[in-house]
Amino acid sequence: MPKMKTHKGTAKRFRKTASGKLKRGRKNRNHLAEAKSAKRKRQARRPATVSAVDTPSVRKSLGI
Repeated sequence: MPKMKTHKGTAKRFRKTASGKLKRGRKNRNHLAEAKSAKRKRQARRPATVSAVDTPSVRKSLGI
């Protein structure tokens, strides 16, 4: 059976850390930023980790 292809849309959105966890970007940074607080925009700059429930499906899409 051939190898699974990487889903390129997923590959652009997620990165694997050294410990094997998956990093993702946060929402709320694209538009209508004037209405959002500075704290909310600042916290959205930092990456988050993918939840344990979603990790298997993201890993499958990435071909890991």
